[in-house]
Amino acid sequence: MKTKNKLLLEVQNLSISFGGLKAVDEVTFKVHEGEIVSIIGPNGAGKTTIFNLLTGIYKSDSGKVVFDGEEIQNRTPQEIVKAGIARTFQNIRLFKEMRVIENVLTGMHINTDYNFVDLLFRTKKFRTIEKEKTLKAIEILDSIGLADKISDYPSNLPYGDQRRLEIARAIATDAKIIILDEPAAGMNPQESEELLQFIKTLVQKGYTILLIEHDMSVVMNVSDRIYVIDHGRKVAEGLPEEIANNKLVIEAYLGKEVEDCA
Repeated sequence: MKTKNKLLLEVQNLSISFGGLKAVDEVTFKVHEGEIVSIIGPNGAGKTTIFNLLTGIYKSDSGKVVFDGEEIQNRTPQEIVKAGIARTFQNIRLFKEMRVIENVLTGMHINTDYNFVDLLFRTKKFRTIEKEKTLKAIEILDSIGLADKISDYPSNLPYGDQRRLEIARAIATDAKIIILDEPAAGMNPQESEELLQFIKTLVQKGYTILLIEHDMSVVMNVSDRIYVIDHGRKVAEGLPEEIANNKLVIEAYLGKEVEDCA
């Protein structure tokens, strides 16, 4: 396990209920700068609900989310992105009518420095900032191997490249932590392996990753630490090798072991 860096994200006793059903029940976890931390669990365990709480889509009933030393629970999604948290979704949500570079630029505009008048009259300030953003978007696309697809439409890209583009859009927000919701969903083994290597390169570039993933080969080979959620509660945490041999985790995925009645 790598040496712990600065504590970047701390979730304390986070809870939410829907119609009296506790979807997330006092979940607590931490993410340090430069880590890849995975949250795993069976379908319906509450993993995506946790992500929706972290990114402002849902409002928590109780608990705290401290990001980079500041409480951010129940802020709007826009405020959370500006604070430095960006995410992707299980179902790819690219702007199909926009070209690849335009998709990346939409991520940058959350931190735009010009106002409506600059936009309306296309002032020198507007033109200068847009040129800077375009150059940065090209740099991001080049860094993830999509520089030659700048003018393409997302629907023309292979599935794996669409995933990369969605991550590139998250990077473009100047995020400190990138939340990936099942990025390997729908990928074949080769694409999953390429994704695994890509996630590792993101950390080498200085990003911190929080990951939900069902592909255990990706989770076990990329994660520094893993948290396991079942029925909205955290049931285990540890290193990949510890999680792989944890009885509670095995029960959560496969059901309780049948007792030997002999």
